[in-house]
Amino acid sequence: MRHLIGLILALALAVAVFLAGGWGAEHFAAVAAHRTGLPSRTGVIGLAAMAGTGLFLGILLAVPAISPLATGLPGLVLLGWTALLALSSHRALAWIPLQGHTFGAGFRILLLNGTLALLGTAMIVPMFLPSRWRTDRYDDDSDVLEVPAPTGLLS
Repeated sequence: MRHLIGLILALALAVAVFLAGGWGAEHFAAVAAHRTGLPSRTGVIGLAAMAGTGLFLGILLAVPAISPLATGLPGLVLLGWTALLALSSHRALAWIPLQGHTFGAGFRILLLNGTLALLGTAMIVPMFLPSRWRTDRYDDDSDVLEVPAPTGLLS
């Protein structure tokens, strides 16, 4: 059940990275193009979108009770997409959905500047930790109550 929830969280994280991360990156690019600065409304909105995505990712990475599939699967997709960019940039850029919207344009920016490669590398780390694949809730000895022996007060 834990890994099924991890799959659902993986889909949610992938959507968050694409939509919120791409949208925030496009807003940052607009701030740089217009030279308005980060304290502008566009800069703050972009920063909030990126920070929210990062917070969601950080929670999924840090909480040991969450399956490593939650971050590992989207991380593998990001690394695969980056490898495809290295092999065939035309194909990798053509497969970005919603390129006419700010989401797709921002995702393209993140892909081209290597941010998604770095993010994907960090996201697959929990997959290599054996303790993240098992839970300690169902130990065989957890239902046995051990009572210490009397200390000789009555004997």
